[in-house]
Amino acid sequence: MKKLCTFLLLSLLSVVSAFAGTELRVMTYNMRLEIAVDGEHQWKYRKDFAADLVRFHQPDIWGSQEVTHPQLVDLLDRLPEYDYIGVGRDDGKEKGEYSPIFYRKDRFELEKSGYFWLAEEAKMHVPGALGWDADYPRVATWGIFKDKVSGERFFMLNTHLDHVGVEARRNGAKLVLSEVSRLSENLPVIVTGDFNAVPTDEPIRILTDKSNKNAFTHTRDVADFCYGPDWTFHAYGTIDYDQRTFIDYVFFKGNFKVKTHAVITDTKGKAYPSDHCPVLAIVELKK
Repeated sequence: MKKLCTFLLLSLLSVVSAFAGTELRVMTYNMRLEIAVDGEHQWKYRKDFAADLVRFHQPDIWGSQEVTHPQLVDLLDRLPEYDYIGVGRDDGKEKGEYSPIFYRKDRFELEKSGYFWLAEEAKMHVPGALGWDADYPRVATWGIFKDKVSGERFFMLNTHLDHVGVEARRNGAKLVLSEVSRLSENLPVIVTGDFNAVPTDEPIRILTDKSNKNAFTHTRDVADFCYGPDWTFHAYGTIDYDQRTFIDYVFFKGNFKVKTHAVITDTKGKAYPSDHCPVLAIVELKK
């Protein structure tokens, strides 16, 4: 009888597992580059806090922006459980800001990866390319990942749209849509980034246009539970609350259920981990 009960229990667990989804904790986190003009908020004063935030909230996979190579090294030193993909936007190697994707080495197998610049087609794969009216080069990083336990595969892209060029943001959003459609192999899609646009701005409307079969869904719009404020950029707390803006996103496309969307406002007294709030979405990739 004991053997029979054990067999029935294992059979039940296998059935439950077959119908259970794969839960992912996904984060977008603009780190703010290392720059002396930030004074008391320079990276050297906040790098431990910035890494501790990740360690506490435990994202399985996360996109970051404005990460310079020394910052990348600091993060990997403090968060050895993660590997990354990405390149510096200025030379396609280590120069300039990265838009890296960090992922748990023990959970995911990286199957494919690449990057492209947000620029006209002829310049998309030219390191340091300026697109349209952009003030800086902008790079997108992408990968196809396989969950080592469930076997589920998904596509993820992380990027950072220009903060000045209106045309660059518009065309950058269109390029992200078309490249995700081309590269994602019809897999479920996650897109993270600092889009320098609020939800009602044209770039976000382009990305979430329901009439476009390639469009994404903003996790905040469909989450079972939302936590935190309706802004993500605060400039180290110097912007008045009613003037703060929501510009950091976790989007998805495909068979996901969004359980939670959170804007993380962690501080230590007057210390901030960044001038942006990270955004954490807990999603379930349904079979």
